[in-house]
Amino acid sequence: MASEFDADLTACAALVEKADPLRFRATMAAPVAARHVLFPLYAFNVEVARAPWVTGEPMIAEMRLQWWRDALDEIAAGGTVRRHEVVTPLARVLEPEDARVLDLLIEARRKDIEAAPFAQNEDLAIYLDRTASGLLWVAARRLGAGPETEGRVRSAGFAQGLAGWFRAIPALEAAGKHPLPDGRPGTVQTLARDGLERLRRAREDREGIPAPAMLPLTGTGHALSLAAKDPAAVAEGRLAPSAFRERSELAWRALTGRW
Repeated sequence: MASEFDADLTACAALVEKADPLRFRATMAAPVAARHVLFPLYAFNVEVARAPWVTGEPMIAEMRLQWWRDALDEIAAGGTVRRHEVVTPLARVLEPEDARVLDLLIEARRKDIEAAPFAQNEDLAIYLDRTASGLLWVAARRLGAGPETEGRVRSAGFAQGLAGWFRAIPALEAAGKHPLPDGRPGTVQTLARDGLERLRRAREDREGIPAPAMLPLTGTGHALSLAAKDPAAVAEGRLAPSAFRERSELAWRALTGRW
């Protein structure tokens, strides 16, 4: 794979840097070859994640998400793929199975168009599995993870997604959303402890899981531990680590490979 970034990859990197700083820094800490895979994938995630938020019209949001589903269909079919600064480099790195996983991610994101809460915790778990876990699994697959690692990768992805969801709750509530089926402190603690247990199980055996794909897990354990100890920190927006803590942890994990 060429070491130089073309205009599309550069655009993907710029998009991720602006909208998803942790994944940008994690990718810059990865080998150059991995960046060719991760930047298009994370840029795709940015575009899909923000599609329900850039308009107040549900029909337009649906159309935006459908555009990305159509693009994934083209990638999965293996024929001509539409020209686009994200889709074009994405098509170079995805296999049909990856496109199918990411299609489930887009389908799950339709929930973000609605104001209605998840009916129960299991519905939130499905959402996190199809979004955060699905994205992490595709990243790991494309960097060499085998099928025997999927359960561990998805467990880590669930924990990562839950931590991100908890951090986003103040902004979601300010936007009129209802992010948790039950926001009582005890329920928040139960969810956080579940996320921590999944993260622990994933980390018991790192064999076969490429560390560069897992570096965005930086800060996940800290956020979930704080939520489990002090559930009020979720609603009060106190889960984000300091910039120094996040950068130090990321540097340590990149150096040691112990995601």
